[in-house]
Amino acid sequence: MEPIRVGLVADPASPTTVARRMTDLTPPLAAAADSWIVELVSEPFTLGSEDVDIALERLRAHAEQNGWDLVIGVTELPLRDDDGRYLLAAIDPRRQSAVLSLPALGGFRVQSRARHAVRGLVDGMAEPASPEEQRLPLPGLSARGRVLLGMVLANRPWLLAAGLKSALVAALATGAVATIEPTVWSLASSLSGWRLVAATVASITIIIAWIVIDGRLWDRPDDDSLQARERSRLYNTSTLVTLTIGIVICYLALYVVNLAWALFVLDTAVMSESLGRTVDVGDLFVLTWFVASAATLGGALGTGLESDDAIRAATYSKREEERRARLADERA
Repeated sequence: MEPIRVGLVADPASPTTVARRMTDLTPPLAAAADSWIVELVSEPFTLGSEDVDIALERLRAHAEQNGWDLVIGVTELPLRDDDGRYLLAAIDPRRQSAVLSLPALGGFRVQSRARHAVRGLVDGMAEPASPEEQRLPLPGLSARGRVLLGMVLANRPWLLAAGLKSALVAALATGAVATIEPTVWSLASSLSGWRLVAATVASITIIIAWIVIDGRLWDRPDDDSLQARERSRLYNTSTLVTLTIGIVICYLALYVVNLAWALFVLDTAVMSESLGRTVDVGDLFVLTWFVASAATLGGALGTGLESDDAIRAATYSKREEERRARLADERA
């Protein structure tokens, strides 16, 4: 029997990375086809504001252009049915096309889950049980949380520090100077525990707000529809959670570096003489805590030097803008 030509159309970045590892897919043992020939195209094919049917139509056009028998779109966008339910996938056997939403996989073991899902979609379209279009909704009340988790992990918040290197340099410089300043010693020793906690929360909140405002990351609904508002809330929540995780990681890294600097350069005897009381190593931990909060605010100045590319990977709204631009160019 003739091999089946399968096309994978993947959004750029993470979906393309996932799809590239599936070009060696083989049919299940019970399948009638001798083999699958899987080809990959990396480009955006739909927008978050568009209906799933539009994505399926575009995928079918890709299949006709490339001579594929079946086509599957792999997107980082959350998909929703007409009734508002979040979808794992949508399948149209008549058009021999399907679309898979990676965030619906939940963020963990995405590669293996996506591989299993794509194999099932190809096998199902090769031998469809029904010609009718099928939607695969996520079960239960936790669907939104699962999609949100998938979106946050797709943003890879642990890599945010690499994108904010100018801010980190500014924060490290601020911390290095503040650590050896006697006035800062006196101020840090006078603060109670709840004030230190408040300073930490405030510094992290301020730098997140500054990044959102300076980078214009806040997504606004395209219209007043319920779906548009829900999509914007989901995008903005994923952005805030991603930035919070990333900035907390940066804060902890800053604390560790400042603590090492304080232990290296500061003499507790000199600090005791300056403060008029006994200073021990525990006070250096408190000093470093306060300095890390102050230095985080100093790092906010450095975020203004970052390009949009530095934070693009952490926000769905920025990548949505890129999709709109690329699809508009293709139509033109």
